[in-house]
This record gives sequence, structure tokens and C-alpha cells, in this order.
Amino acid sequence: MVNSPIKSPLSDSDREVTGNALQSTLVDLVDLSLIAKQAHWNVVGANFRSAHLQLDELVDTARQYVDAVAERANAIGISPNGKAKTVVASSGVPEYPDNWQSVESTVAAIVDILGAMIARLRKWIDETDKSDLVTQDLLIEITQELEKAHWMWQAQQA
Repeated sequence: MVNSPIKSPLSDSDREVTGNALQSTLVDLVDLSLIAKQAHWNVVGANFRSAHLQLDELVDTARQYVDAVAERANAIGISPNGKAKTVVASSGVPEYPDNWQSVESTVAAIVDILGAMIARLRKWIDETDKSDLVTQDLLIEITQELEKAHWMWQAQQA
């Protein structure tokens, strides 16, 4: 790790675990914001407007938490990296298809994407239980919001 101008309140090992959790979450959230915007531009069909607007809400949620995660990383002496090539290389978010997608296929893809992200976040929540409870709280908050969104997207499949 590069020598940080920010002195961390965490031990080196706790900072590494926590930094990995934050970096992973950061790239996943950046990817989610881009995917949701891509879906927003390309959703078609019955109930288009509802899905179109709901996708913008998901973009807003992802972008809000991108900044919170990056700032938390800085606070513990970790330089966040949200560059496009980093996101491409390390995101754990499932692919979203190209071109126009029906509302039904968009909903199904977003449900899958949110499910995968929630599983990854829950892993990081467990990992940060011993390394940094402040970061764990942030990850819990993000998970709560994404689980709420996941429920709302799933409700459209019922």
C-alpha cells in the first residue's frame, strides 16, 4: 500500500480488510450507476415510464453511496479508485445486455444485478465485523437501500 498522507485510526491489517471492502463496494456502485443509466436509456414496452423513472432512482442511490464510500476510504487512509478501467477490471456486478430491452427483461436483469450486489455487500459486512464497525455500518446502510430496491424490482415480477 502506498504511504498515505492520512493517518488511519485502524491497524494496517484492519485497514487492508476495510480498504478492500470499500474499494470493492465503490467499483460495484459505479458500475451499478452506469448499468442503471444504460437500462434507463434503453428500456421499452408497456410500463416504460415507470421503469424509466425507477431506474433513475437507482442511479441516484448508487451515486449517493459512491461518494460516501469514497469519502470513508479517504478517512481511513485509503485512496479510492473509481476510474473506468478499474471498474471494468474489478466489478463483481453481472453484465447488462446491449441494445433496447423490454421492461420485463430489464426488470429481470436489475433483480439479478441487485441480488449479486447484495450478496457481495453481505460478504463485506461480515469481513468488516472485526476490522471497522464504522465502515460496517455504512455497508449495512447501503445494503438496506439496495435490498429495498431489490424488493421493489422483484414486486414487478409477481
